[in-house]
Amino acid sequence: MATSSHSRETFDDSDTRHDEMHSTIETWIQDLVDEVNDAVSSEQFKAWLDVQSQFHDYSHRNTLLIKLQCPQATSVAGYRTWQNEFDRHVKEGETAVWIWAPIIAKQCPDCGNSPSYHERSDCEYDDTPPDSWEKELVGFRPAPVFDISQTDGEPLPDFETEAKGQTDELLPALLEAANSLEVDVEVVPPRDWSYENAKVVCEYRPQGQPGVAVQDRENDADLAVTLVHEYAHALLHSGVDDVAERSKRELEAEAVGYIVGRYFELDTSGSAFYLAAWHGDEPETILDRLERISSTAQEVIDVISEVIDDE
Repeated sequence: MATSSHSRETFDDSDTRHDEMHSTIETWIQDLVDEVNDAVSSEQFKAWLDVQSQFHDYSHRNTLLIKLQCPQATSVAGYRTWQNEFDRHVKEGETAVWIWAPIIAKQCPDCGNSPSYHERSDCEYDDTPPDSWEKELVGFRPAPVFDISQTDGEPLPDFETEAKGQTDELLPALLEAANSLEVDVEVVPPRDWSYENAKVVCEYRPQGQPGVAVQDRENDADLAVTLVHEYAHALLHSGVDDVAERSKRELEAEAVGYIVGRYFELDTSGSAFYLAAWHGDEPETILDRLERISSTAQEVIDVISEVIDDE
């Protein structure tokens, strides 16, 4: 997907400003939908999907086990799977992450045992031979897996999602705007970062303002859009614990980052790939949440613009 660059829109401070801004944001949201559609149909994205399809969709129990043993885990697979499917090798000395793997075997239609257990049981079922029995889940066994961070080898297909552009005024204004947006922000040097592969951590507190810790990086444009993304989470989603809403919350926050970044002349076209990864072939869901995205983007733009104007 080709990157896009956008000229800065300006809005007169008049009675029509709100409507003009809303109309422009609505147009930009449609642009983002179109870009997500392009991303979904791209060869790059299809290659990424092919890789993702080879990773298991783990149960809640296994997901918890993985996070307890390897909090930074992003993609896990077995030792041989890394070798045979991805041409990667587990690094020497790495400790396995243990999960529960299903045991699938033929089951007796009457007693439910596998053929070997059925032979030693008191079950007298013999209407059909064991070879014709259906395969079913008969139990679980401990199985070792390893995260991609524990392996070396060929890189997995990926795509560029980082924003690009100049942030001479924007980044300092974003940090100063945190107080007005009621968010506590800390930019942490890479040497002091303790959250492994995560680039940002947002903490919602029962009392007090949400806290955002973000890893510093060379790409200030990506840092700025990451901050906007987390500001959007804080404004829209503080106190929301519904796991089913996770993808919708990511959609809203990323769309806000796209709009705010675009307003300040950053190239945020990488958001299309980010959202394609979250939503597959349903980018139109972005439009369904337009009002929340639009109002939040306007609030963030207003606060940042006021900081810049006061400098």
